[in-house]
Amino acid sequence: MPDKYANILGTVGETPVVKLQKLAPPGIHLYAKLEAFNPMGSVKDRLALGVIEEAERRGALRPGQTVIEATSGNTGIGLAMVCAQKGYPLVVTMAENFSIERRRMMRFLGARVVLTPAAQKGSGMLAKAVELAEANGWFLCRQFENEANADIHSRTTALEIVRQFRDEPLDYWVTGFGTGGTLKGVARVLRELRPDTQIAVCEPDNSPLLGSNVAQARDVAGAPVDSHPAFRPHLMQGWTPDFISKLTEDAVNDRLIDRVLAVSGADALGCARDLARREGVFTGISGGATLAGALQLAATSAAGTTILCMLPDTGERYLSTPLFADIPADMTEEELAISQSTPGYRFDASPTAAADAEAAPAVEREAELFVEQVIGDPDQPVVMFALEWCEFCWSVRNLLARCGIAYRSIDLDSATYQQDDRGGKIRAAVSSRTGSKTIPQVFIGGRFIGGCAELFDAYRDGTLSTALATCGVDHELDPDIDPYTFLPSWLQPR
Repeated sequence: MPDKYANILGTVGETPVVKLQKLAPPGIHLYAKLEAFNPMGSVKDRLALGVIEEAERRGALRPGQTVIEATSGNTGIGLAMVCAQKGYPLVVTMAENFSIERRRMMRFLGARVVLTPAAQKGSGMLAKAVELAEANGWFLCRQFENEANADIHSRTTALEIVRQFRDEPLDYWVTGFGTGGTLKGVARVLRELRPDTQIAVCEPDNSPLLGSNVAQARDVAGAPVDSHPAFRPHLMQGWTPDFISKLTEDAVNDRLIDRVLAVSGADALGCARDLARREGVFTGISGGATLAGALQLAATSAAGTTILCMLPDTGERYLSTPLFADIPADMTEEELAISQSTPGYRFDASPTAAADAEAAPAVEREAELFVEQVIGDPDQPVVMFALEWCEFCWSVRNLLARCGIAYRSIDLDSATYQQDDRGGKIRAAVSSRTGSKTIPQVFIGGRFIGGCAELFDAYRDGTLSTALATCGVDHELDPDIDPYTFLPSWLQPR
């Protein structure tokens, strides 16, 4: 690559492939394509450049016209870069539950960010973008069905991979799907130029849109008309919206997918952390999830197998997500001890902070018995009925972790509880018992404490400490801590 460019857009693409030496099983050649090397830190820089330049070529985008798109963040960041360089105003619609650092990055690049309610999911932010585009005559990118999205990956990403593996076999290429642009664009080129390569596509295990084999309802233009019935909120931001995009459906219909791999949120978080701590590769939750899928293949593959997985972005835009939930901002006890081991330049003035850590179904007797058994277990007196994705649940988890309180979490939306809607039946039994439909619901020693706000209030007034002591639960409650600060900033009282 040259070392001088006419502008920042010339640096999009040509991302490196790195061999993972420590995480691969013996005999497996495991590689990662690091899309964080794009100028704005994600694979969506390619999409942004391709969509805008194709619109310019077709005359669909006029000089000075406002660009608008719905995004979970990375596409918006890429578009903000392209629009800043080319001089187009940009408006982004984005569900309020996506990470705060993403919206701040877009605004820093000059974009305006319009938030939509988290409850309306990805389809809500998409509908808002369409509404604003039609009302104002703005150019809507339509990343989920725009062929320019797939085309840029066929011209760049796919050919880079073919060149990078020109002298060796490539048995599997592993990716998520999201918009479907990377999947469709790369897979069709590999089918032609590397027919020996199998295409493996990952999705959340608790939200199996492709695995459900249920078609996505869409309008005549290819846009989704409603959420997919198999969708459940999950941890992998940007990996799978609440619908199957037209580009992804094209890849399915063109038989470009050989394997569909289900990945848990826990494995996604664990693999992202392992990449950082064992390989020095800094990626986000979606990158960890894609590696988790690649490791599934590696575990059952013969020695000598070569696997390439896509790591879509950098970990820096996940600082306010569960990926960093147990990463403290202040010194740990170990770090404080290191500081105190020599006499000078010590920071002992502040106290040391510990590590941060629809209609209900009918109540069934089996679910009632399960709830009774769980909340009555003397070995695990603190129990939380929760959802993996819920911000209130994560706020409670962080507070309990901060206070060193051991607890059992029944994650009702996890893959474990989805079969036969077991999670829904358990939730109905809990709601019937407590008279409350909110999540989370916390019990201590069989006694219902309440949800997130009630637990925080119990922390404040001392009843939480009393309940824990009665059950013999170890805990360290700091009276100077306001539990409400554990809420995400967009949920905190204003």
